[in-house]
Amino acid sequence: MRQLAHLISESDLAELEVEKGDLRIRLVRYSPAPASHQHAVSAPVATTTTFPVAAALSPAAVVPALSPSDADHPGAVKSPMVGTAYRRASPDSKAFVEIGSVVKAGEKLLLVEAMKTFNEIVAPRAGTVTAIFIDDGQPVEYGEPLLVIE
Repeated sequence: MRQLAHLISESDLAELEVEKGDLRIRLVRYSPAPASHQHAVSAPVATTTTFPVAAALSPAAVVPALSPSDADHPGAVKSPMVGTAYRRASPDSKAFVEIGSVVKAGEKLLLVEAMKTFNEIVAPRAGTVTAIFIDDGQPVEYGEPLLVIE
């Protein structure tokens, strides 16, 4: 995957698809914040997997690096999946939470889109949002800290 991601980042390609036997991998270069969010769910094709190319491949999506203490913070809410994180329901709506927002357990914090499905990320506990580590439309990895609730 890294070699394929490197190949797409070193070229002017926007998309790359590789097929070997029953395995089919499709890489699409990440483009910042889509014009609109569609909340429709479509059936995924079993043999096709789309992976967003890492944020480092798109200069517009550069975010400051997390310190080790951020990732290990006991109040960190981590991404349960690989996908694209959205802090708002649509580009023209306000963010679900901001730094300083008081949240209740089960309250929606953000969305992570994976395979054209928008998954709600909810607060695991009540508290105050003290840090937000992601930008709207940023690719995230499994286990990556998204925000901190204290």
